[in-house]
Amino acid sequence: MDSKKLILLTGAAGFIGSYLLGYLNSKGYSRIIIVDDFNDEDKWFNFDSRQFEKKVEREELFDWLKSEEPVVDFVFHLGARTDTAEFDYSIHEKLNVAYSKKIWNYCTARNIPLVYASSAATYGSGELGYKDDHDLVEKLQPLNPYGISKNEFDKWVLKQSTHPPFWAGLKFFNVYGPNEYHKARMASMVFHGFNQIRKTGAVKLFKSHRPGFNDGEQLRDFIYVEDVAKVCYWLMENHIASGIYNLGTGKARTFNDLAMATFAGTGKQPRIEYIDMPADIRDKYQYFTEADMDKLRRAGYPDNFYSLEDGVEDYVKKFLLKKAYY
Repeated sequence: MDSKKLILLTGAAGFIGSYLLGYLNSKGYSRIIIVDDFNDEDKWFNFDSRQFEKKVEREELFDWLKSEEPVVDFVFHLGARTDTAEFDYSIHEKLNVAYSKKIWNYCTARNIPLVYASSAATYGSGELGYKDDHDLVEKLQPLNPYGISKNEFDKWVLKQSTHPPFWAGLKFFNVYGPNEYHKARMASMVFHGFNQIRKTGAVKLFKSHRPGFNDGEQLRDFIYVEDVAKVCYWLMENHIASGIYNLGTGKARTFNDLAMATFAGTGKQPRIEYIDMPADIRDKYQYFTEADMDKLRRAGYPDNFYSLEDGVEDYVKKFLLKKAYY
């Protein structure tokens, strides 16, 4: 570990980015350039108690890098437009593709290792499975503009003849955990379920609109944000073979399981109500996701992932019940 290392972190005011910022601080790293759109005051609580060296607005980053010429040792590019209900592709293309290309080219030109956020949304309905095989990337058919933008960048990366000395694109599956208070509709179902329980005593889950799936039995690979931060940190410390890697637990669980774990964390009796899925996402909804984690394991990642029950309990008891930030 070299705690004097200068790290550039985009998306640092957001959910996963701010958690990673705190995790890096806990490991002794404070020389961090944080990058985001800092106009959203709801995000300030995510990072205001953290240690960092410089705060740079997202739109000013490349001009700032050119004028200041900092000697950056590592880049985490987690900044993105993550709203899966935003159907204007031009917004995703600008922030998730064009901006990411500029980050890649910066790291390549200066020989800086890079970890960037991809997404399980790239897998679409999962008809080709959930294996992080580079040969599949061109064939994937994401269901929404967000997933398309993430896959377009993955495709572009794999075509590059020049690249950073080490790079990893992480396909995040369903991440939940502290510092997502600002995410509104896009927050995790744990966050929404907790607030529904406090308000009404019941959790609302989507009915199934597909044969073969009962209500609430849609399956996702839910991963606690602590595990995401641990993998990101491990990749910085251990430069494995460059490539695209899944980041989930490797075990799909139902939304009913998630709701039951949330009730357990609050100590309330379970009561689940099933509601119609909104029409605008009904034909773009993933009914099953499960990360194939063999590639990361073969690369040497040693730690176990939180079980759904343990992760939800930690989130609810340490953070949501106290409205605390990490």
